[in-house]
Amino acid sequence: MIEGIFVEGLIYGIMVLGVFISFRILDFPDLTVDGSFPLGAALMAQCILMGVNLWLALLIAFAGGVVAGVITSLIHNHLKVPNLLAGILTMTMLYSVNIRILGNRANVPLLNQETILSQVTTRLTGIVPDEYILLVFFVVVTLAIKVLLDLFFRTDLGMTIGAMGNNEQMVISQGVNPKTLKSIGLGLSNGLVALSGAFAAQYLGFADVGLGQGIIISGLASVMIGEFLIMKSNRIGVLTLCAVLGSICFYAVMYVGRYYGYVINMTPNDLNLIKGILIIVLLVLTQSRKLKKFALKAVVKND
Repeated sequence: MIEGIFVEGLIYGIMVLGVFISFRILDFPDLTVDGSFPLGAALMAQCILMGVNLWLALLIAFAGGVVAGVITSLIHNHLKVPNLLAGILTMTMLYSVNIRILGNRANVPLLNQETILSQVTTRLTGIVPDEYILLVFFVVVTLAIKVLLDLFFRTDLGMTIGAMGNNEQMVISQGVNPKTLKSIGLGLSNGLVALSGAFAAQYLGFADVGLGQGIIISGLASVMIGEFLIMKSNRIGVLTLCAVLGSICFYAVMYVGRYYGYVINMTPNDLNLIKGILIIVLLVLTQSRKLKKFALKAVVKND
């Protein structure tokens, strides 16, 4: 049970890192995520069925997410469409695209198909206890992605993207085109989301067009949980760690809700309600914390 919570949290933690980039770094509420997550799953599943090299298939899924993010950016930048609506438009179009990729089917099973996870399990059997093989693999993968993101956002390009999220006018005054930065940021964000979808399809054993339903809410809740549990910091390494830990905590709550919710007569259909309530509670607690800090500073200043 415990290892299952961690594995699920780490798989979706890659998606949370993508949501973190768009919502926290770019300050761009991007709803493309609900379409790019199943896009990654669909591309991975179809590549597996076609016999494409598995690691190449993973790269194709990532590239598909990047394209989806760039399309949202182009709609927003060049057609002057509000960011929320641009994401909704891309997400809506991706529903049809995903069904097309899956061969006009809503669901494609991957049973008895060789996947990256099955290869890893075969190679590590006898070296790592069977129940911990996937956990070890996803710890390595997620930490590698986190470290690469940390390094990227320490480069000149990465810091410029971060600066644009805080103050776009300052970036423009430096002669940098913010449209290009948004395209790069949203492409990277949705690429990670699609990559997470590709791993999720292999872990679940199927790809479904409905996999992304409400995924943006899960991502936001995970980001907020991480920020609430760990003290606030401006260091990118701490922020990405918060996002991954928040994902693990969030999916632990969902896991408990799925398997023990019957005690309070709760069904799986109530999980979306729990997600919404959880975000509202986090917002209230965050605001309360800010008010307490403000009041404390006022008292210290008066003294």
